[in-house]
Amino acid sequence: MAKKTEIPTIEVRLLREGITESLHQVEATVCDQRGRVLLAAGNPEKGAFIRSALKPFQALAVAANGTLERYNLSDSDLAIICGSHQGTIEQARQVFHILWKADIEPDRLQCPIPENHNSPLQYNCSGKHAGMLAVAQQCNWPLETYLNPSHPVQQLILKKISELLEMPGAELISAHDDCGAPTYFMQLRQMAFLYAQLASGNNLELERIVRAMIRYPEMVAGEGAFDTELMRLTQGELVSKSGAEGIQCIGRVGEGMGLALKVLDGSKRAKHAAAIYLLKQMGWITPSLAESLAEMFMNLGNYKRLEVVGELVYP
Repeated sequence: MAKKTEIPTIEVRLLREGITESLHQVEATVCDQRGRVLLAAGNPEKGAFIRSALKPFQALAVAANGTLERYNLSDSDLAIICGSHQGTIEQARQVFHILWKADIEPDRLQCPIPENHNSPLQYNCSGKHAGMLAVAQQCNWPLETYLNPSHPVQQLILKKISELLEMPGAELISAHDDCGAPTYFMQLRQMAFLYAQLASGNNLELERIVRAMIRYPEMVAGEGAFDTELMRLTQGELVSKSGAEGIQCIGRVGEGMGLALKVLDGSKRAKHAAAIYLLKQMGWITPSLAESLAEMFMNLGNYKRLEVVGELVYP
């Protein structure tokens, strides 16, 4: 059999006064809501931990079992459950609101207390943790062990994710994220498949999650953050969620297409640059919007800027 041709990766270059100083390699995959790979750069089967880009799907435990209705949680509550926030007063209050509605004390949160802060409410994953606790409270499950992979909340999340990926949950490799909750090792095509379904409009719970994220983008990240600014500027056309170590996932709302990318060295700056470049290439954002985003995330000062080289191709 002929050897399958390798697809070149995307390259992000840091230029200092026009001279290349650093290089980052990026692999990216675009899938439709049926899981078909439409476009790729690098290997669509590249594996990586999805990290915080998993949060909209962890939020399914809240959206799908009556917890939202039981505690009368709002779209802004749901948005911060999906978020990696900046720990502002408004964001911490939103997390507290979830716990208050579910009659849970903040000291039940098992996420860390951020450096130079005094409460786990200010940790960037506190919304996700509050959502998990609310589900446990709703179902009369133990609160003390909600982060244990065998806890019913985590098993419910795994069940929802495995159903979307159309595979047994036991086949997914898990590890603890920095906040203590489980995250999963997936192929890029699986991440893109999840985001294609998130954006498809074919699942009522996912549609509610998308609506919350695009209605309250400031709760998903914060002022000046990539996810917030992209969703705000595209006015509901894109849903975006980043993950640590160079993960970025984006869905095209109403069209059932998802983009997932991984910067191989984990660079945050490179994933933003690559995402802007690829969104423009696919026509998901206009050239003028790409220019606005580039001014925010690719021009790094008077002497430095990022340049992206390469393209998505049909695999």
